Amino acid sequence: MRAIKSEQKSHMQNSKWEQSSLVKTENDFRFRDLNKNSKLDIYEDPRQPIDARVDDLLKQMTLEEKAGLLFINGAVVNEDSSIDDKGTPGHAQAAVTQITDQQMNHFNLWQIPGALVVASWYNKLQQFAEQTRLGIPVTIASDPRNHFTRNIFSMAAMDFSQWCETLGFAAIDDIELVKQFADIVRKEYLAVGIRISLHPQIDLATEPRWPRISGTFGEDAHLTARLVKAYIEGFQGETLGSHSVACMTKHFPGGGPQNEGLDPHFEFQKGQVYPGNNFDYHLIPFEAAFAAKTAAIMPYYGVPTDQTDENVAMSFNKTIITSLLREKYQYDGVVCTDWGLITDSHMPDTIWPARAWGVEHLSEAERVKKAIDAGVDQFGGESCPEHVVELVKAGRLSEARIDQSVRRLLRLKFELGLFDDPFVNEDDVPNVLGRSESIAAGLASQQRAMTLLKNEDHVLPLKGQPKIFIKNMDASVASQYAEIVTTPEEADFAILRLDTPWIPVETKNPFAQGFHHGDLDFKEPLKV
Repeated sequence: MRAIKSEQKSHMQNSKWEQSSLVKTENDFRFRDLNKNSKLDIYEDPRQPIDARVDDLLKQMTLEEKAGLLFINGAVVNEDSSIDDKGTPGHAQAAVTQITDQQMNHFNLWQIPGALVVASWYNKLQQFAEQTRLGIPVTIASDPRNHFTRNIFSMAAMDFSQWCETLGFAAIDDIELVKQFADIVRKEYLAVGIRISLHPQIDLATEPRWPRISGTFGEDAHLTARLVKAYIEGFQGETLGSHSVACMTKHFPGGGPQNEGLDPHFEFQKGQVYPGNNFDYHLIPFEAAFAAKTAAIMPYYGVPTDQTDENVAMSFNKTIITSLLREKYQYDGVVCTDWGLITDSHMPDTIWPARAWGVEHLSEAERVKKAIDAGVDQFGGESCPEHVVELVKAGRLSEARIDQSVRRLLRLKFELGLFDDPFVNEDDVPNVLGRSESIAAGLASQQRAMTLLKNEDHVLPLKGQPKIFIKNMDASVASQYAEIVTTPEEADFAILRLDTPWIPVETKNPFAQGFHHGDLDFKEPLKV
């Protein structure tokens, strides 16, 4: 009874829970009547075991509701925090439209107007979701948004604390710092309603030309394994609960060894290669993630060339997902594909084909079937549950197989406490984000991550007020430490911030143009 009273008290502190029109009382126990039948169902009762709650809800779900659970896609956050569908152009739709039309309840966020706006939008979206037939709550996911970066896969930090990238954490190699980072970011995510991190990325940077190495912990498998364990523990805790942000660790079984460094987001990719027969080396960080009980796994787009019985991309590859992940490693968490494996993306000047490498000839529905047969639970960046419904009704997929994936996805929602209280306290947002201690810790990590490669004649640190010429730096900051001059000839020292060289790929895809593929050497003399 003590635990139950504690749950009840925590709900009463959340005004959004109290204001819910679904709150009922039965035998002095207050609950949300999610299916609106005026009685306490097993799945609505936080005192019941999670497996029993999943079973009870699963029995009440239609095929269409089950299919909707198997998809996660981007959602627009309006600047006024409204959840209305304003027809915003771009690759993200309004969440309410996907809830209503596709019966989806998993969404990821890209760029956002601000933390307070997101928290308000999130609460409104949960209020909308609780009015659906079974009141299944929404789960919000996010790519990294707490790094100082120009990485195409990291969101602008904005209101969130700003830390070094994961490569910086690898350079520092401080497990306690990684735990501190993860714990602070966890609190910031929780404050605005983000409950799944689409990270950590634990691919090994064994191919230096691959454009995504800045999101990794580097090329050392054992170092990555040490740090990812701390990372996941900081986000999830010892066990998943209402305090947790669930980690979707990526990209199984390691996305680093791309042939010529060409990224498999795009059709010019050439698959993953293992010239040193080091396939197993890339698994070492994932073994650490499994030990830390990562809640979810995301396979990559690449084809593991000649490593399995068919050269098809990871999420379509039964040897990778079932034989290796499910059977060898006994992994029973959620497996979600990377984004956009099923449908083409129609852009203004081009079509970005679905990343269905090795199965391009299959129809959209056939691709869905092959991924589910391989062992996948959820499709990232897609909103087409009608294919699942069609396949089951045609007898090409069993509903029992769909139920396996639905169970995993529901279990995670229950473990995170979303069925009991999905709301955030908007008044807490300013107290969590923008904390001086968090900002200071992030800045300190950036300073520690700066890596000195060479110090000829021991000129560093600079002394006094030297004359310096700078490039790609903030003059207002640099002027606090030295005298800024306008030409190299006037300077005692030049401080240049340079981008890694790269070779643009000929493509009309604007997303592909943002990837820095190719050679890493400067082809021409450096001009300042």
